[in-house]
Amino acid sequence: MKTRRKFSSSFKEEAVDLVKKSGKSTNQIAGELGISQTSLSRWIRESKTSPEGARIFSSNEALRRLREENRRLTMERDILKKTTAFFARESS
Repeated sequence: MKTRRKFSSSFKEEAVDLVKKSGKSTNQIAGELGISQTSLSRWIRESKTSPEGARIFSSNEALRRLREENRRLTMERDILKKTTAFFARESS
């Protein structure tokens, strides 16, 4: 069974730009980059449906980073709450 590869948003944007600027077919570019033609076609289609073009990948990446930051900050807040409760009990 093949494992699914993940590509960074910058790679996707560069691949889409390469297709738009090179004049080569998506099949040729996909072969050169070592990716499937289906994936490249989907990235191109997604870049066209986004109001900002290829920036859809950047917004997805930003959303992922924000979710990770939210998870980390929630954990830090919980640790601080527990620490505050511990020292409040110890001082009384």
